[in-house]
Amino acid sequence: MNQFKRNFQHQQKKLKHLSARIFNASSLVLSQQTPFEYIAEHEFCKVRFYASPNKQYREPLVFVAPLAINMDIYDLYPYRSLVKHYQHSGFDVYLVEWNKLNYKHRELNFMSFIDDAIPKCITQICQHSGSEQISLHGWSMAGIFVTLYTALHNPSQIKNLIVVGSPIDSYASGRVGKLFETTSQLISKNTSIQQLIHNGQIPKQYIHTPGILNALGFKLLDPVGWFKSQKQFLFNLDKPEHVYEHATMGQFLNRMIDYPGGINQDMVLHLWLQNPLKHGSITLGDTTVELKNIHCSLLVGAGLSDQIVTEEAAKPLIELTNSRDVTFTQIPGGHLGLMSNQKSANTFWPKMTTWLSQRSTRIDHVE
Repeated sequence: MNQFKRNFQHQQKKLKHLSARIFNASSLVLSQQTPFEYIAEHEFCKVRFYASPNKQYREPLVFVAPLAINMDIYDLYPYRSLVKHYQHSGFDVYLVEWNKLNYKHRELNFMSFIDDAIPKCITQICQHSGSEQISLHGWSMAGIFVTLYTALHNPSQIKNLIVVGSPIDSYASGRVGKLFETTSQLISKNTSIQQLIHNGQIPKQYIHTPGILNALGFKLLDPVGWFKSQKQFLFNLDKPEHVYEHATMGQFLNRMIDYPGGINQDMVLHLWLQNPLKHGSITLGDTTVELKNIHCSLLVGAGLSDQIVTEEAAKPLIELTNSRDVTFTQIPGGHLGLMSNQKSANTFWPKMTTWLSQRSTRIDHVE
């Protein structure tokens, strides 16, 4: 009878957790609890500042976020937060946060970010921090942003560049890459369609995608990963920490933001479909950006089980710049996991901290 009672109570507990997850998910969300202040604002972005409680290095670490996502991924859990980790490792941290883009922003493209918004943000970060140089970090699409920004401007402000989970050879990115390569071959057989796509002639309103489609597409790109996460959640309904984490990650995945039509033109129809970065450059309008113009210290990372941007897609960057200080590292997890999972926090975050500290100026060494 006691065993029956324990089993009954156990099932009740699981049902209670499931009910809370379904009907009151917002109360379970743990993300974005680390205090910050806004130090700058532009037309479609803001800059967050997370002050280090024990600042040890002159150069701050600047995260540039990808489009479509909300900022949860950078401060996902109080006990496993990317910004908090680097704060407490002695770095002042800044985060370039994109506003909630919508249909009126459909004309924004790569140049809007790499030649306008990011340069302005970095200038203000340098002024606010009092440091002439920074370390710059980009994940996923933001890795493309920071790479192209650095290659275009070759700025003296960038001392260290960190690029993780970003497609350089898009065709090498597993099933997704093969799909784009095959599509490109089919398009090449029709000259009129090829010119329409390659010359950016598709009206931007037709390729602007709302946040709800981005959220769905993100899951469809890695259906196995999404299924495993749901399975793990159901198997761990009796553990409150799993329920909280599932609700927190669910909010992140379900609250995505629009991709402007111009960004889809440059990212999907140009970078992914035509694969120009494999050869070290990309032409955006009248501007050609050459990766060989990057000279700063470079750290490139790829997720071991990333099905969206595989190691083979990310790694070619280490051969395409003129940096004399290049490091490549594998990161435990998939596309999201390399930013947020426990294995990444245990192994990659400390590795990146060591890499940064070795290439940053300690305050006690400043004359």
